[in-house]
Amino acid sequence: MSPKPDAQGTRGTPLRSGPLRVVAIGGGTGLSTLLKGLKRYVPAPADPLFSSPSKTLIGELSAVVTVSDDGGSSGRLRKEFNMLPPGDIRNCIVALSEDEALLSKLFQHRFSKGSGLEGHSFGNLFLAALTSITSDFAEAVRQSAEILLTRGHIFPATTSNVELEAIMEDGSRVRGETRITASKGRIKELVLVPPDVEPMPQTLAAIASADLISIGPGSLFTSLIPNLLVHGIAQAIVESPATKVFICNLMTQANESLSLTAADHIRALDQHAGGRIFDYALINRMPASPEMKAKYALEGASQIVNDLDAIEAMGVIPVLGDYLLDDKGVARHNYERVAQDLLELAVQSRDTETSRPPATSRH
Repeated sequence: MSPKPDAQGTRGTPLRSGPLRVVAIGGGTGLSTLLKGLKRYVPAPADPLFSSPSKTLIGELSAVVTVSDDGGSSGRLRKEFNMLPPGDIRNCIVALSEDEALLSKLFQHRFSKGSGLEGHSFGNLFLAALTSITSDFAEAVRQSAEILLTRGHIFPATTSNVELEAIMEDGSRVRGETRITASKGRIKELVLVPPDVEPMPQTLAAIASADLISIGPGSLFTSLIPNLLVHGIAQAIVESPATKVFICNLMTQANESLSLTAADHIRALDQHAGGRIFDYALINRMPASPEMKAKYALEGASQIVNDLDAIEAMGVIPVLGDYLLDDKGVARHNYERVAQDLLELAVQSRDTETSRPPATSRH
């Protein structure tokens, strides 16, 4: 990988030296998977692996997580306790925790029986209990992260109770994440209900001081775009001097991003943000196996088309890598390689001489 952006950043502000400040934005399993890769570069207390400053690439890691889920255990807790859905937050806490293996088993444990318990995961109930004790979902998330020694901050995109509403190409409207995901129509625009919800101040502060901001991977309309609709977040990202990177999905998602190319994903994010966001796009170049293609075809999904010329025409530099993992016929991101390329882009952006122009990277 060889892109070398201007050392002044994307908005003319000199970038800091020392450990990076990283903000990862998204939701679903995509964000938590990415955090597993980034966590390796965050120092832990008394960890001999990080005794060398050269290995401490990330000084501060923050995750901004969408909170619009209305299905499953999260949806039930949301209705019964009038709280924000904890599912995606739970996954991020597990990903960033010190003892990921044990906590993954505990927090992801789903009760298979029991009146009122069946279908709930322990991690969701843990967050529900702390929310009840603190009367503040954001504080419950903070305390959970403290208790579980996470190597990063986790911020809900908003602490307001919001719903997603999709405006379809035929003009109809579909309310609720579960219904949007199940809809057969093509989504034209996404809005929040209510529309003018505020982010946490810590979120805006983290974005403003970041060296690197990533968005993705994740469901385009139900995991990524909802974060940009929270008042102030999109503007903060656009105005931030950070290196901004889109991590493209591996496959299209039936009923949500069917037939959308890599450039279409970036275009939809820019349109909902009200301005151009990205400097780079990490694009998978590894072809899916015939078995994987056949399995996804049964769901009406396929490998995302990499229309690199269209991406470059939007002022975004595509960076191609082997990011696809075959998990028994299921496409997964190789989070270690994604994290490595993300950080390399950020370091190069900061350390390259000011006089050197950006170089493209289509390999």
